[in-house]
Amino acid sequence: MATTVLRTLTVGATSLALATCLQACSTNTETTAPTTTAASDTTAGTHAEKPIVIDVRTPGEFADGHLEGARNIDFNGANFTSEIETLDRDASYVLYCRSGNRAGQALKKMEDMGFADVSNAGSVKQASQQLDIPVVTGTN
Repeated sequence: MATTVLRTLTVGATSLALATCLQACSTNTETTAPTTTAASDTTAGTHAEKPIVIDVRTPGEFADGHLEGARNIDFNGANFTSEIETLDRDASYVLYCRSGNRAGQALKKMEDMGFADVSNAGSVKQASQQLDIPVVTGTN
């Protein structure tokens, strides 16, 4: 009987150690990790087509380096809201900026305006890696 109890305790301790290790290994410790809304997926959204990529930085920041094909809508610009209002509310959008902060604020504003499939890909570098889109320069 003592052997059975010892085996049960050993199996339980091993299971607990494995679960703890798996949890620790899967925890994202990066402080600027991209965030998504509950109704969105950062890489593909809920639509079959590719998401529309929006850079919410200033035109100067955009010209210095942006994701190829991205649209520039300056979050701090006077026309941000009017430009966002022209977009299809049923499409999928991925936002990014320098650090993810402005993209997070823009995401909230877009959700408040009725957009359901919007995600924050974080910084230019994070968005490039996540979406597998190269960074280019200029004002395309």
